[in-house]
Amino acid sequence: MRIRRALLFMPGDSERKIHKAAALGIDSIVMDLEDGVAWSQKQAARAATAQALQALDFGGSERAVRLNPAPSDLAEADLQATIAARPDAYVLPKVETPAHLLWLAAQLDHFEARFGWPSQGIRILALIETARGVVNVHEIAQASPRLDALLFGAEDLIGDIGGVRTPSNREVLYARSKVAIVAAAFGLQAIDQIFVDLHDQARLQAECQEALELGYRGKMAIHPTQAALIQAAFSPTPAQMAAAAQLVAAYEAHQACGAGVFTLDGKVVEAPMVKAAQQLLSRVVSNQ
Repeated sequence: MRIRRALLFMPGDSERKIHKAAALGIDSIVMDLEDGVAWSQKQAARAATAQALQALDFGGSERAVRLNPAPSDLAEADLQATIAARPDAYVLPKVETPAHLLWLAAQLDHFEARFGWPSQGIRILALIETARGVVNVHEIAQASPRLDALLFGAEDLIGDIGGVRTPSNREVLYARSKVAIVAAAFGLQAIDQIFVDLHDQARLQAECQEALELGYRGKMAIHPTQAALIQAAFSPTPAQMAAAAQLVAAYEAHQACGAGVFTLDGKVVEAPMVKAAQQLLSRVVSNQ
């Protein structure tokens, strides 16, 4: 599974912004056909997105498309217009039941067979951003082998339940935690909510740390400056890498000698600490 530290959303009708994003080296570039595009520009956005997928060099970045909610005529039109350009993944918004995910999976099965592409090659990233989606996330996570990640959408969720958005994030703690836990339970990536204030870098940094502590492995971005900060925040530091590698090496050496629990730098090391170190090391695998 590819690393997705930052998912940068760009409006699908802006060729200029997509072109700029493609050169930034962000893990995932998401061309948005849903909220980022006015109703009157949907058709133009589909055409611009398909053109970008075919013509631009995205380097090692994942090329993803956010559809409109499915099943719907809008989502079907989005898919028909972009599938021939063979994006790496589709982001499906407002997933509320396994049926929503299965609709897209079946469509992708059909097109991969039709074009002679490898089966299951195009991946799905599911946005959990409604009350029903949170309630059903356990079932959604198991719906399709195409599913790579669960994305948590706080803004739509709060609108759906009639809540009030606050800087503390207390109002979404339950749902945000549930999405991360379910993702971990089923071997999926958990990708955190957007941060709407483009000027408060300090709070964005703090929210990235908060997401890491909850078990998230990446975060959605709505501006290139956010994406750079997010990608750095979800990348282990050289010091963290060295400490993790030392711990894993010491664990393997003690295991070879038949020792279980041991001490390192005056601290007792047990299996959960080793697992955390191994997970940290796995986060630096390149997408190139």
